[in-house]
Amino acid sequence: MILYNTTYSVADEVAADWLRWMKRFFLPAVMATELPVSHKILRLLTELDNGGTTYSVQLDFTTMADYAAYQQYHADALRERIQHRFGNQFISFDTLLEEA
Repeated sequence: MILYNTTYSVADEVAADWLRWMKRFFLPAVMATELPVSHKILRLLTELDNGGTTYSVQLDFTTMADYAAYQQYHADALRERIQHRFGNQFISFDTLLEEA
């Protein structure tokens, strides 16, 4: 199993709207690609007060080929949706993990 994790630090003033939007629009669009087999959104509980709320968005892929197809055909357009909606009110970074 391949876990693609994106960690987002979202400005507190838009955090509730961001979370609602991710659940209603972004994740359904991701799952509609039929490449990830599941997803989770988690809120980080152990963080420094940086004026934001930190979330982890996790997508599970069965194979590296499914992850590669997601990256090649869908990831940029989906990232652009978040950027268009929330502009500079968040920062993010990605990690890729493999189940051991």
